[in-house]
Amino acid sequence: MCDEKNLADFHDTNANWRQNALMSTGFSQGINRRQFGAIGAMGAAATLAACAGMEAGSGGLAEDDVTFKTMDGTMDAFFVRPSSGEHPAVICWPDIAGLRDAFKMMARRTAAEGYAVLVVNPYYRDVPAPQFADFAEFRSAEGFTKVGPWRGKLDATAIMRDTQAIIPWLDMQAGVDKSRGVGAEGYCMGGPFTVWSAAGMPNRMRAAASFHGGGLVSGSEMSPHKLLGQTQSSFLFAIAQNDDAKEPDVKDVLRASADAAERSALTRVYAGDHGWTVLDSPAYAKEAAEEAYAAKMELYSRL
Repeated sequence: MCDEKNLADFHDTNANWRQNALMSTGFSQGINRRQFGAIGAMGAAATLAACAGMEAGSGGLAEDDVTFKTMDGTMDAFFVRPSSGEHPAVICWPDIAGLRDAFKMMARRTAAEGYAVLVVNPYYRDVPAPQFADFAEFRSAEGFTKVGPWRGKLDATAIMRDTQAIIPWLDMQAGVDKSRGVGAEGYCMGGPFTVWSAAGMPNRMRAAASFHGGGLVSGSEMSPHKLLGQTQSSFLFAIAQNDDAKEPDVKDVLRASADAAERSALTRVYAGDHGWTVLDSPAYAKEAAEEAYAAKMELYSRL
C-alpha cells in the first residue's frame, strides 16, 4: 500500500517519474507544474483528446465543482458527465493525496464513455479540495503527516454515511439515469471505500473497482472482504505487483470471500507498482494502467 518508504523507493529508481507520466498522456516534454494545473481549466473535449488520445462525444462534456450536505457536513466534489442525456453514475474515491487535477482528467475520460462521474473530496470534514496540486506537492509538503488526522476519520461507517448522501444527490441530477446501477472506483486508500460504498447502499450500487487498494483484508469486522455478502455489486480488485509481493495471500482471500458471498469479482495482479493507475503518481505505468482501465469499463458495462 501507499507509504513513505514506497515513495522514497520510487524516487530513487525513477527521478523523472512525473515527466514520464505526463509524456505518456500526450503532453509536451517541457510541461511544468503550473501547466499541469492549468490542464484542469481546459475545455473538456480538448483535455480528453490530449490526455486520453480519444474524442469526446459530439455533444461534449459538462462539468462543475459542486457541494452538497452529508450527515457530517458539506462535501465538495467535481462532477463531470456528457452534456446531454442521462447516464449511469460513478463515484470516484481518490488516493491519499485527494481530489486534484489528475483525478479530474481521469474522470473526464470515463465521462466521455457515457458516465456521470463524481470525484469526491474524502477530506471534506476538515478542508476543501484541493489539498495538494499533485502528488509531487503531496510528497514535498509532508503529505502523510498533514493528512493523518483527516484520514483517521475515514472508517467504514463514515464512508457508508457519505455514500448514503452521495447517491441521493446524484439521483437528483439531470444527467444521471437513476434507473441504472451506480459504480464506484477507488485508488490507494480509496480502494476499500468502494466496498464500503457498495455495502452502504446495496440497493443502488452495482459495480466497485479497487485499484491498488490498501486494507482490503484485515481482522476488523468491517474489513472489506467480510462485507462482500452485504452488497449486490460486481467487483474488480486490481492489485499492484509490489503489494502482492508483500501480502501474497490478499488476492486469495478476496477470491475466496467473493466466491463464498456469491459475488462476481475479477481479482488480478497487474504489472505495475502501487499507484500505477494514477496519472501523477510516481509509479504511473501507462500499459498496465490501460489494461486496468479496460477492465473497469467492462465492469461498468453491467450498470
